[in-house]
Amino acid sequence: MNPHPSTEAQDRPARLTVGVVGAGRVGPALAAALQLAGHRPVAVSGVSDASVRRAAEMLPGVPLVTPGEVLARADLVLLTVPDDALADLVAGLVETGAVRPGQLLVHTSGRFGTAVLEPATRAGALPLALHPAMTFTGTSVDVQRLAGCPFGVTAPQELRMAAEALVIEMGGEPEWIAESARPLYHAALAIGANYLVTLVAQAMELLQKAGVQAPDRMLGPLLGAALDNALRSGDAALTGPVARGDAGTVAAHVAELRTHAPQALAGYLAMARTTADRALAHGLLKPELAEELLDVLAGPAPDSGTGPGARPGEQGSPDDSEGTGGAEGQQPEAADHPTGEPPATSPKGTGPKSAAGPTAPEGSDSPADSASPDDSTSPDDPASPDHGPHGGGS
Repeated sequence: MNPHPSTEAQDRPARLTVGVVGAGRVGPALAAALQLAGHRPVAVSGVSDASVRRAAEMLPGVPLVTPGEVLARADLVLLTVPDDALADLVAGLVETGAVRPGQLLVHTSGRFGTAVLEPATRAGALPLALHPAMTFTGTSVDVQRLAGCPFGVTAPQELRMAAEALVIEMGGEPEWIAESARPLYHAALAIGANYLVTLVAQAMELLQKAGVQAPDRMLGPLLGAALDNALRSGDAALTGPVARGDAGTVAAHVAELRTHAPQALAGYLAMARTTADRALAHGLLKPELAEELLDVLAGPAPDSGTGPGARPGEQGSPDDSEGTGGAEGQQPEAADHPTGEPPATSPKGTGPKSAAGPTAPEGSDSPADSASPDDSTSPDDPASPDHGPHGGGS
């Protein structure tokens, strides 16, 4: 997709004037995509240097104004601020009388549906939740990436066709998400995209410690094949020592990580337990090999017998918690709260014990926000007046 409006698009009468509140990575890209479809960006709000620069590069000639002025000028307003700032922004806009009846208000949070826009809906606005399942760079390449990008769409039934039409005009593919399913939907994206980045970055660090000169080049083909296989085959694509039940290899991994990269051990143990559970459930890990493997995975975490690798029944500690940071980038997530690890026993005749570690209630947005990806919808200045008419997200 051409990041600049075509002559044909410029010659067509604009159908809607478009405004952006919060010139983070997402808002300018979506406004630029709508411009390609014949709509006309007329106003954008942003305070940080990065926001001002981004707006100038992606929406040249569009004036930088206050959030209230954005609503005064636009028929369709993109509210592209972090999840935790969204409710306050909406409330502030309503309190100042900025919301007009018949105005389309679109937020791009993965976590929320349209209920968060309820104050504006009561003021006559038309609420839409359109979350692009994509990670954003804040550059014109993002507009190209919207081609074929799935969007999580939530809207009142009478606005469903309008919401889906806007997504299609931006080059995306609408996927209907029920209001109640939005947090789970976004948690899935955060696991798949946000935490993938963490895992890859950690793997590259460990390869560097092992003396590999170009860890990115070593990982690239392997990760590309693994991702392709996983998307095609799901759990059937599992390979490696956990799926094979190679307890000795896993024990060697644990010992090396404890010595050379203790900060990586808790994550390794948690992912290995989850992998073992899934491999067992799908018949990839033989039950007779699982017991020794799970004994290895039940070993203590670094410098503590109370962390995520602690054996069931041992005293817990704050290290037992597993956070769920922002998606899409993308955006603030509610913290996980450990519930404690259930006893991992294996009575005779009942099969191997579970490998699952502490679980936690779900509470979030992102991609890559966030995108979630999660910080996909977050401006660079989360404490700035980008977030509301009164500044600072208030």
